[in-house]
Amino acid sequence: MPTLDWLHKHQALRAAGRVPYRLLNAESVYGEANADNWLIQGDNLEALKALLPFHGGRVKCIYIDPPYNTRSAFEHYDDNLEHSQWLSMMYPRLELLRELLAEDGSIWVSIDDNEAHYLKVAMDEVFGRRNFIANVVWQKKYAVKSDSEFLSESHDHILLYAKSRERVALYRLPRTEQQDSRYSNPDNDPRGPWTSGPLQRNEARDYAIYPIASSTGKEHWPPKGTSWRFTTERMAALIADHRIWFGASGNNVPRLKRFLAEVANSVPATTWWSYSDAGHNDEARREAKLIHEANDLFGTPKPERVAQRILSLATRPDDLVLDSFLGSGTTAAVAHKMGRRYIGIEMGDHARSHCLPRLQKVVEGEQGGISQAVGWKGGGGFRFFTLGQPVFLADGRINPEIRFASLASWVWYQEMRRPLVPREGLEPSPLLGVGDGTAIALLYNGILGDRRPQGGNVLTSAILARLKGLLPAHDGPWLVFGECSRLSEQRLANERVRFKQIPYAIRAG
Repeated sequence: MPTLDWLHKHQALRAAGRVPYRLLNAESVYGEANADNWLIQGDNLEALKALLPFHGGRVKCIYIDPPYNTRSAFEHYDDNLEHSQWLSMMYPRLELLRELLAEDGSIWVSIDDNEAHYLKVAMDEVFGRRNFIANVVWQKKYAVKSDSEFLSESHDHILLYAKSRERVALYRLPRTEQQDSRYSNPDNDPRGPWTSGPLQRNEARDYAIYPIASSTGKEHWPPKGTSWRFTTERMAALIADHRIWFGASGNNVPRLKRFLAEVANSVPATTWWSYSDAGHNDEARREAKLIHEANDLFGTPKPERVAQRILSLATRPDDLVLDSFLGSGTTAAVAHKMGRRYIGIEMGDHARSHCLPRLQKVVEGEQGGISQAVGWKGGGGFRFFTLGQPVFLADGRINPEIRFASLASWVWYQEMRRPLVPREGLEPSPLLGVGDGTAIALLYNGILGDRRPQGGNVLTSAILARLKGLLPAHDGPWLVFGECSRLSEQRLANERVRFKQIPYAIRAG
């Protein structure tokens, strides 16, 4: 497969692994205290890394609207990056986003023509070319700019990839009232409202050129150069089932009836070229004015309806949504109103000045955007996080301020590549769990009572016996992390125990 090269690409390929793993500090809760919605302030590369032990492989839909690299300065972003710098910024973030994505999940990325084609090739590398689903074209402007140099720009791209094309879950769009209004029931058919469509195809096939007669006896032939869509046998069955409509008089050109009850939800097209369906930039700015002061608007907001369309296609209620370039908070606001769980990441002061107040207003029941369309009245809640201390110091040692639970989450994710499920209602234990037949334990921070060797940080015969006593039914292998081991290699082999010394055996990246 062709690959994309750029200046300093080799550094970008290693950047995700070099990002320090940081703690997430919960600063405040808004609304319902147990709501599983997160707003994180901080660099999104570090925040994505911090999320791995908790949400790796669990995110159903990622929708991001990164800086477009348009050679123009935005108030809240330095958007004037060269192609190489822009790609080096995006590549490690895409790698971490892929790791957070569920096996049946999808990622949607808004972008314009400046970087769309470079981004497509980069995403081919990260997600695999076969996992490319579509390039959706969204009409973001409905008016032509008369002062355009050449052509008036009116669209954005939304690149859609799956984590696994074979397992991805994508849904159809709910039918609208406007679509359903096209159906009626002039003949009082017991099967309910229907509409009709042409009965002929635009090519002449000899076997499908024949007369059909209505109940009045009038014969109808397909127009010259066409033929009926069905064989004579199939046509007779359709007429007997009252699925062919000859008009109220019984003498009109026959048409095929299609019943509303038999019509599935809408198959989405790759062109979202009606701003009445997915919104446009002016609509986004009007939505923003309802939330923020006119002199404090985010430069490039997206309308809530475009996010609603994406989440309708990619998620179901209670699925987890992630936006790591949250901007003005649109994705999180829409996910909240649609009953999805969400994580939004935004750096800088406007995580507090834009995203936080917007989500507070959503909880209070604000009626802008899609609120009325989805029946939003308020409720729910979210937690506000900031990035905390690194778990690992620059020299590789574990930060002495790190608690057992934080290190345990990272150790488990390192070995299993999936988040550690908390042991609800149980006392803290060095036993993290059993994964792929191996029991995994962490001896750290005096988890078994104190910091002396006999107290639990060092693997001794007594400590091993206590570990095995925590899981007496397990007869498989053990993996134990600790400061050191006092057991011989032969003893470890006999007990089917692999020992890993911390901090050296824990990857800091």
